[in-house]
Amino acid sequence: MSKLKVLVVEDEVAMAESLRTGLTEAGFAVDVAADGEEGLWYAGEVDYDAIVLDLMLPKVNGFVVCRTLREREDWTPILMLTAKDGHLDEAEGLDTGADDYLTKPFHEAELMARLKALLRRRSGQLSQVITLNGVSLDEASQRVCSEESAW
Repeated sequence: MSKLKVLVVEDEVAMAESLRTGLTEAGFAVDVAADGEEGLWYAGEVDYDAIVLDLMLPKVNGFVVCRTLREREDWTPILMLTAKDGHLDEAEGLDTGADDYLTKPFHEAELMARLKALLRRRSGQLSQVITLNGVSLDEASQRVCSEESAW
């Protein structure tokens, strides 16, 4: 089985290397982009399983990166990681399309847990099957099935 791929978009070199090391040790394949423009390029070239995105980036900030990816219909889970901890910043990050928001400083265990939760949601491990009158709908796969047929 191939490794899950994560894109880290972070301009602080020490933080980027720390994230790369921790994610690599956890079994992920990691690419690092040093600014928003480079992050958008990587996201357009490689199919990532998740993106860890800093907010305050050179060239193109994290809000714009996130909004641009969503406008491109790129639904890769995005964990916004930033030193900005105001409620308005968090709300804006989520409103632009981020799936989660974590402020610096953070504990590596919390970052890993949040990232794994995003990946579970994407893979459908938290999917729900709804059944009514013999017809079932699997939310994750968006498949409908009657009692007579099999998934």
